[in-house]
This record gives sequence, C-alpha cells and structure tokens, in this order.
Amino acid sequence: MPSVSKEVFAVRMVDLIIKKRFGGEHTKEEIDFLIQTITNPDTYRDYQLSAWLMAVCWRGMNMDETAFLTDAMARSGEMLDLSAIGPVVGDKHSTGGVGDKTTIVFVPMLAAAGIPMAKLSGRGLGHTGGTLDKLEAIPGFNVKLEIDAFIQQVKDIGAAVGGQTQDLAPADGLMYALRDVTGTVESVPLIAASVMCKKIASGANLIILDVKCGSGAFMETEEKAVELARTMVEVGYRLKRPVSAVVTDMEQPLGNAVGHTLEIAEAIDTLKGHGPADLRELCLELGSMALVQAGKSKDEASARKVLEEVISSGKALEKLEQLIKRQNGNPAVINDYTLMPQAKLKHEVLVPGTGDKWIANLNGKTVAEACKLMGAGRSKKDDPINLAVGVVLHGKVGSKLTAGQSVATIYGDTPEMIALAEAKFLEAIRYSDAAVDVPPVVRARVARESSLSGAKS
Repeated sequence: MPSVSKEVFAVRMVDLIIKKRFGGEHTKEEIDFLIQTITNPDTYRDYQLSAWLMAVCWRGMNMDETAFLTDAMARSGEMLDLSAIGPVVGDKHSTGGVGDKTTIVFVPMLAAAGIPMAKLSGRGLGHTGGTLDKLEAIPGFNVKLEIDAFIQQVKDIGAAVGGQTQDLAPADGLMYALRDVTGTVESVPLIAASVMCKKIASGANLIILDVKCGSGAFMETEEKAVELARTMVEVGYRLKRPVSAVVTDMEQPLGNAVGHTLEIAEAIDTLKGHGPADLRELCLELGSMALVQAGKSKDEASARKVLEEVISSGKALEKLEQLIKRQNGNPAVINDYTLMPQAKLKHEVLVPGTGDKWIANLNGKTVAEACKLMGAGRSKKDDPINLAVGVVLHGKVGSKLTAGQSVATIYGDTPEMIALAEAKFLEAIRYSDAAVDVPPVVRARVARESSLSGAKS
C-alpha cells in the first residue's frame, strides 16, 4: 500500500479511497472526516464516495470501522432524545420481507406489556411491503408525525409509529442512493451501518432486530443473514445500545396475507388471538427477548406468559385502538375490515391433479411479484400503490391439501389483473405427494450482554 501520512488523510478524500483499496483500516478520525466531507455540499463529490463504497464492498471493514461508520452516520443529522419518555424505550427493525406485518402486532403488544415503543418505519420498495403504507389502509391514519408530537404520544399512550424524517442520518441517504446504482448494496458492513445509524439516531435504547433470510428477503442465505445480525448486534454493543436479533424464515411469506388491507386485517386477527401461527410465534419470540433485555421479566418463559396475557385479555388490542385514534385513524376498522380499501373481485386458486398433496415450496418473492402485478408494490419511492389488492394463502409449506381445494384467494380489481397474478402465483408454488415438514419461523438468535443502565438515551 502506498505510504500516506495521517496529515494527508485529514484533508484528502482520495487517500481514504486509496487506503481502503489496498485493504487498509480506517481510524475513527478518518471515518469522521469522510462523513463530514460528504455531508458538506461544498466538499461532496459523488464520484469519490462511489469509489470509496466500491473499495469497501471489495475489501470489507472490520468491526471497529463499522462501529465508527455507524456512529458518524448517526451523528450526521438530528439525534432524537427520548429520555423524557423513560429509562427504557424500545424500537424494532425488520430487514424487509413478504407479508411482514410484525410491527403492527409487536408495537401494541410490547406497549401493553409496559415497554414504551417509539417506532420509526419506512415505505415499501420492490417486492417488500412497508409498514407506513399498510397503516395508511386504515382510513385517516396519519404517519407524518412531527418529532415533538411523536415523543409526546409515546409518553401519553406508550406507542407511536411514524415516518423517519430526512434530518435523521442524512449521510445514510447519500450513501444509500449511490449504493443502489453502483452495485455496492451487498456489503454487510455497509448494510449494518445503514440500519444501525438510523436506530441510534432515533433515540431508542432497546433495539430488537428481525433479520430475514430466504427467497423473499434481501439476504437469501441463512449464513449471510447470521453474519449481518452478528455485525449489527456487535455494533450496538460497542455504541452502548442493547441489541438482540433473530434470523427468521422468509423463504415463504410471513403469515397468510400479502397486501396492505389484508395484512392489517391479519395483524388485528393476531391481536385478537387467532392469527396465523408463524406470525404469532415470531411476535412472541421477539417480544420475549425485549422483555428480558429490558429487565421486565427474569426469563423468556415468564416473558412469553406476560405477552400471551396481554393478547388474551385484550390489552394489546386496546393499545392498537389507542394508537389508531391518536394518529387520527378510524378505530372502527378493528371490528369492520370493510372500512379499509376493498378489491372489486376475488378468485380462488385451486390445487391441481387428484388426491392429497402437501405444499413443498412457496417462493415468497414470486408471491410478492404476483401482488405487484396488481399494483400492490412500487418500483420507485413515489409510485402509487393499490392498498386493496393482494393474496391470502390457505396453506403454507407443510400444509396438507386436497386436489380441487383452494390454496389461495387472489383479490384484484379486474379479471385481467387477476389472471396475471394467478399465472405468477402458480410459478411460486410446488407440491409433493408425500408429507413435508413445517419449517421453523426462527432460524437463529444473536445477542450479546449489554447493560441498559449504560445505554444512551
């Protein structure tokens, strides 16, 4: 590697590029300089940032560098102070998947169990759905909360779900835009820093991560998902933010519903105690980790009992009703799903052939693409979406069905739309004539000891 002095590193972006290109390790001062440079319009050069991103994608970053980068990106904009809410404030992040309505169950469930939840969410892009889009299927629901109102709502009712402001981690926005067009998205350190900088800037001091793996997820293999989870947990530990993570199955959709109105209805069903088993299990698993991490329960068995009680007693559903009311939504949707956007037509997809069959494979990404053909997804951030359309599954991998039985219901607005979606859906499913095991929803767990008393808030 060329010999370059520390003084030169302090003033020249090109030397950071060269250093990383030759496999060098950046200091905290160098990372701070890089972030200061790219967030200053007078010194920002997209071609230099692109070159550095490519060098990182090629050479990687060690854990110290990743933590330095996360911290600097978090401090590049507004840092929320949630200390007025209480000593423990929770947040949850999913890396994105098909049918993932976990937040809509998880936030009111944890709030009902005594953990204030300050959840900043995003919109859907590509084949993954966004929590904000789903919540907007509830008539009147406002996701555009001012920060002061967001914090006050968490203080008042224990929960709020809103959109992330542009003032949080602006350095991440600059990097993300370039990563997408320069082929540098698939870098674990860059992904970890991108996720964690927003969590750090958002102010929560109890962070639960759901890292998806499989065909419907960004990380297609369990190995890469575990690597990402471990990196984010370690970064949180180094920045004194307790982080726990699970790696969960996204080879097939989560739950049975894929589509905005349909997923809100399924989330409400889950809070009523009769949602799909995999969605319920994931929420209980994540929630149990959070209660133990927060010191609310001594172990996960007792934590699970607490969560099961807030569901069976109706307290979690009441908390969702409070959340909807406070954010100007119509709480009557809890008992009348038809108040949300409704598709004009529905069509049953039947199991072919004769006799009994088991679902052997259900490709999550292809199911999402079937919904996207009807307008349920977007390719660009400002694309309109159809909140009413989607698919409801009547079986998952391991389910036993009989020929002629409905395996899914497609909800669309025109026969042509439904025909396109059905053709794509049929590409997603494969049957077996012999029994198939039901796959576990949780593949792995990652945690590290850290004290909430030492966490920043």
